[in-house]
Amino acid sequence: MAVSSFMVPLGTPAPPFALPALDGQIVTSEGLALDRPLLVMFLSNHCPYVRHIERGLGSLVAEYEPKVAAVAICSNDTTNYPEDGLSGLTEQVQRAGFTFHYLLDDTQQVALAYQAACTPDFFLYDAQHRLAYRGEFDESRPRSGVPVTGKTLRAALDLVLAGAPVPEPQMPSMGCSIKWKPGNEPS
Repeated sequence: MAVSSFMVPLGTPAPPFALPALDGQIVTSEGLALDRPLLVMFLSNHCPYVRHIERGLGSLVAEYEPKVAAVAICSNDTTNYPEDGLSGLTEQVQRAGFTFHYLLDDTQQVALAYQAACTPDFFLYDAQHRLAYRGEFDESRPRSGVPVTGKTLRAALDLVLAGAPVPEPQMPSMGCSIKWKPGNEPS
């Protein structure tokens, strides 16, 4: 069942994180984005919504490096969704051409701090790490017939890099719900 982003209030500061990457290296929010915008993406390997856009997402993010720091986080319960574990995510990185860090949020505390709801879920912060955009990659959805372009996220990135606000309304992302471990579900 598809769910939508919670649409966190614009201007919200980026919650800090320190999470292991697929190679075991600990990546911190502070180490990623010093004085530049930060794109935090909640993704997974098994979700058809993520798989639908993953190649376009990999290409789009590569275009904006190094002007924007980007990181993907998988917060899914890997006991019940093993395809979102280390080997599945490693295969996804290769398949999709991701050049950014892919982090594992095994405790799901980072997803809760960001108020992430689904995969994919995008949070774009300005250079002061205040939320400037949260919403969809583009209008394409699996089986919609609409091409994957990334135009909505691209427009937000361009505005943030120009120091301009991203206007409302912002369309929420839609995808698979984050697979919460029992007791971790957002209240």
